[in-house]
Amino acid sequence: MVRVAKFKTFRSYLPRCHRTYSCVHCRAHLAKHDELISKSFQGSHGRAYLFNSVVNVGCGPAEQRLLLTGLHSVADIFCESCKTTLGWKYEQAFETSQKYKEGKYIIEMSHMVKDNGWD
Repeated sequence: MVRVAKFKTFRSYLPRCHRTYSCVHCRAHLAKHDELISKSFQGSHGRAYLFNSVVNVGCGPAEQRLLLTGLHSVADIFCESCKTTLGWKYEQAFETSQKYKEGKYIIEMSHMVKDNGWD
């Protein structure tokens, strides 16, 4: 019997020469380390990172939520490959001091793994 390896196909692949973050559940690429803005965020279920841009991620409808830093309009984001909810996208911040978050992405650490060149 011949066993054929199944390879997953993702919408976007990040260059192998860059340190990347991937979905812990299916290993789809999510973000380059160069896109990391901050490691000091809190997600719904623990620590989270703030990214400038992400790949292989879908976005749900926006809703208003009262977060630790005030009222925001956010949309849950999910892995396009395995459909796991990863965090959220900041659509709008209502406080002036929080405007820098608009258009940025939160991914919870429990849903990502480091790949490529972290040795």
